[in-house]
Amino acid sequence: MKKSLIALAVLSGFAGVASAQSSVTLFGVVDANVRNIKNGGDNIWQTGTDGYNSSRLGFRGTEDLGGGLKAGFWLEAGLNPDDGTINSSGKFWHRRSTVSLESSSLGEVRLGRDFTPTYTAMSAYDAFGDNGVGKFSNLQSKLTGTVNTNTRADNEVQYFLPKNIGGVYGSVAVAAGEGTVGNKYVGGRLGFASGGLDVSGAYGTTEANAAADKYKVGTVGAAYDFGVVRLSGSFSQIKFLAIKERLYYVGATAPIGQGSLRVSFGKGDLSGGTLATATRDADDITLAAIGYVYNLSKRTALYGTYARLDNKGASKTAIATSALTLAAGQKSSGVELGLRHSF
Repeated sequence: MKKSLIALAVLSGFAGVASAQSSVTLFGVVDANVRNIKNGGDNIWQTGTDGYNSSRLGFRGTEDLGGGLKAGFWLEAGLNPDDGTINSSGKFWHRRSTVSLESSSLGEVRLGRDFTPTYTAMSAYDAFGDNGVGKFSNLQSKLTGTVNTNTRADNEVQYFLPKNIGGVYGSVAVAAGEGTVGNKYVGGRLGFASGGLDVSGAYGTTEANAAADKYKVGTVGAAYDFGVVRLSGSFSQIKFLAIKERLYYVGATAPIGQGSLRVSFGKGDLSGGTLATATRDADDITLAAIGYVYNLSKRTALYGTYARLDNKGASKTAIATSALTLAAGQKSSGVELGLRHSF
């Protein structure tokens, strides 16, 4: 009897050690809003999502393997709380599905579907976090070619530098096309963050047609947090064949009361073209946005945002997807009021 009790105690001790070395977390965000979209002279009321943060449901976990080495996984699905559907891509783990090995001294190797380095370098300096009617990506006119890597890439192998090298950070990624046009991606990002300063640059290419012509993205950005306000800015250039788009962006976030004020201004400047496709020099876009987030708690926030996008020439980019048509050169604007809860 005593031997059984001793054995049980020893096994319980080992179970406690194993439990302490591994962890699994359930997490998520639910973000829904009411918004009005105006395209030209028409407007429509909608219930929308992701005005402050992207709605999601996820599981992540780590296991301590000893010697400064950890294994990890991350499964994250995008949600549409307004109608209960999954992300429109049709992929259940649309946002992220990765497994990784991380060394405190050598860095991390991550495999699966994840953000691309060029996207993280662009979105990091967006005052609106690339969410809602004021998001930075509204400036992108989506040049011709098939590109599935503007935000994330399937079949990606990505290496991240260690986190303890004096503020320097970065990653390099390769995504296998596996015979699908628009999926083959190669890119990297390198940056430095210390105190209130954060600067980085990134470059990536995607094979965007059957001839393997490259869709090229280069971006540099910087931000400084003064305490009373965080200022950010970026310059990006996107090129495919003879068409080029330059994106200029400035933003600011300032803590005010029990929340924060967010403002931004950006411009998309297109150029190039051929006799067959006509010039794109006049097809420019400007975007201005202002919003406020009121924190009810650490996990719950109310927010409101107004944004206006001015199209010129043949450009007809809309603030948000809707049933309204938008003619070339018309304005598109949107206002949204929403609630975000994280868990």
